[in-house]
Amino acid sequence: MTLPQPADIASVKALIQRETRALRAEVTARGAPFAPPAPAVRAPEDTAVCGCGLGLGPGHGCTDAGEDHDPWACLCATLPAVPVSAALLAPVRDAEGRVTDFVIRAGNHVRCADWLPSPDEQVGQRLGEARPGLAAGGLVDALRGVLETGRAVKGLVVDCTETWDGRLRRVQLVHYAASCGDQVLTTWHTARGQTELLTIDAQHLASMGWARWDLLSGGVTWSEGMHRIFRAEPGLPWTLPELCDALVPADAGPFGEFLVSVLAGEEPSWTRVRFTVLGEVRTVDLLGRPVTGTDGRSWAVQMVAHDLTPQIRGRRRLVEKQSEADRLRRQAAAEQRVASVLREALLPTYSEGLAGLGITAAAAYLPAEPEAAVGGDWFKCRPLANDRALIAMGDASGHGLDAVARMAQQRYAVAGLAQTGADAGAVTTWLNELVGSETAAPSSGTVAIAFVGRDRVLHWASAGHPAPLVLRDGTPFPLPTDHRGPMLGALPGHPYATAEFPMLPGDVLLLYTDGVVERRGQDIEDGIVTLARSLAACRELTPRGIVDRLAEEYVRGSHDDDACLLAVRFD
Repeated sequence: MTLPQPADIASVKALIQRETRALRAEVTARGAPFAPPAPAVRAPEDTAVCGCGLGLGPGHGCTDAGEDHDPWACLCATLPAVPVSAALLAPVRDAEGRVTDFVIRAGNHVRCADWLPSPDEQVGQRLGEARPGLAAGGLVDALRGVLETGRAVKGLVVDCTETWDGRLRRVQLVHYAASCGDQVLTTWHTARGQTELLTIDAQHLASMGWARWDLLSGGVTWSEGMHRIFRAEPGLPWTLPELCDALVPADAGPFGEFLVSVLAGEEPSWTRVRFTVLGEVRTVDLLGRPVTGTDGRSWAVQMVAHDLTPQIRGRRRLVEKQSEADRLRRQAAAEQRVASVLREALLPTYSEGLAGLGITAAAAYLPAEPEAAVGGDWFKCRPLANDRALIAMGDASGHGLDAVARMAQQRYAVAGLAQTGADAGAVTTWLNELVGSETAAPSSGTVAIAFVGRDRVLHWASAGHPAPLVLRDGTPFPLPTDHRGPMLGALPGHPYATAEFPMLPGDVLLLYTDGVVERRGQDIEDGIVTLARSLAACRELTPRGIVDRLAEEYVRGSHDDDACLLAVRFD
């Protein structure tokens, strides 16, 4: 028989109803009318049931039995038929009639745990001696209450800790007890067996569960794992139509096909569908099989569910992070290309016109990451119209395109202000005002500005910039910095001073930014000493050779910041 393929939730539920009605009709037609199981008839709470079927409540006996009939023997004879541990207990009273313990009068052979003796092995012993763990757990007090009040104990959980075979053992036992005249009938079983606990743990760790739907009786059985996946109330598993109500509508078709294949007896039947559980979409793998009778008709459905929601959620986060990382990489690559082009345009090589003033220069820009080519470090070395040369180096704050924009602003400002003929201190003061006036995007930076004419006297000013090094007769030393002022933008209106320093033929002036001498975990003064030592080793080299040698050392070292080098020799 080919079943129609449902396409939506309503048609899936209709399929379930049709199959259930057809199954029940077929069973009824074969002479086995379907009827829901009759509810169990419970005896009164204060009544136990003897083997002869007569009520044995407080103060009652088997009134319809003959004179030779012993109701207690009848009751004891039924204990082996009880599928859990069972015992008949007689109270032990003190001189004042208070119940202090119980004697095990009869018991069956069922052990609730493999290390505990069966009740029939302890007949004649007091409960406190035979089962000290139960007595200590409060069972004696509870049984005393059964005798005094006549109320049965239902589902009392008692921790039982005892020493067996030289080892401490513990188990949780669930007790039921009722009074039988002046005695107590009690049964108990383990709260959960080790196998059941391991099964529950395995379901939890693997995010799995199982379920069974009986199409004849309408009964539903769910494991704890199934309740956990669908957030269902304990003891209230969902029927198949209720499970359909939680389906994501777009997955009704695949779920319907899966259900059709299960009912048709196809094995294994598998599908992956989504359910909406408490507002959250959960992705679940379902593996199903039918339970069939000898006639081949499916009368129940069993499913194993594997919750993939945590993995799906993790993959989604991973994809989102990868997409964000790709976007940032593309953005960084675009910024790198733009900044590289800007830098090439903004930082050309030193001017060849310097040779007429007896000056030879070479420069290099050193990115901390070779692929970056982005930063705020800059230099300027060019002749001016009044037989002077401008020698300048700066480091604008920031990173990326923002740093390049600030670098361009400061570099062009210095070039323009130098044309006024003002001294180095005045140019630095005006540059400080320009940088400090950017209220929308406050910036800062350092700069060293120098002018030198044919007399080789260096007129220079500094705004927080490292002191340039002079290499004279093979010995390096820094220029005096007593006049050095604060960083650009730190103190608007601050007047910067100009200092003079005579340069001799053969002297080499090295300007650099702090990225050259800063190393993680090292004092900057130590970095300057190292740079001076390296400069001394370059005394036989041209400015180009000096810059190349120092650049190689920079690349070999560990640096977190970009850097600039400018070497100027006075011939």
